[in-house]
Amino acid sequence: MKKILLLSDTHSYIDDRILEYCNQADEVWHAGDVGSREVTDKIKEVSFLRAVYGNIDGTEIRKEFPLHNRFFCEQVDVWITHIGGYPNRYNSNIRESLKKNPPKLFICGHSHILKVMFDKKLNLLHMNPGAIGKNGFHKVRTMLQFEINGKEIQNLNVIEFERKL
Repeated sequence: MKKILLLSDTHSYIDDRILEYCNQADEVWHAGDVGSREVTDKIKEVSFLRAVYGNIDGTEIRKEFPLHNRFFCEQVDVWITHIGGYPNRYNSNIRESLKKNPPKLFICGHSHILKVMFDKKLNLLHMNPGAIGKNGFHKVRTMLQFEINGKEIQNLNVIEFERKL
């Protein structure tokens, strides 16, 4: 079993409260718009990190992390990208690849809108953790915690932080 913390859109912001949750996770997954290496360096000090770059990320982040990160966690096929869309409205750049070879868990960020929904057509679970950084239009900062146990995705929790300043 793996305990996962899923976050996105830090936009160069990281604090001790976020890092406390990172420390409790076996793996932290970042769905892009990291903003600065300081964020990923601090996460890596307390947990194992998988990440992708987002549209605001510069050369330094893009050299370290891919646009798409597809891997298995336990027995779950996972695909993380930053701009992915959501069921029935997937990004045109990945739509065909998703249809031809859908993962079990498809993760993206970008929208700053927390969304978890099942795609019945592709038989996959879509997750967007919202945004945990303080830049953007979102009012509540959010992350997701869940566990992967063999083939099962379970014990999903939404973590909400105070309204951003």
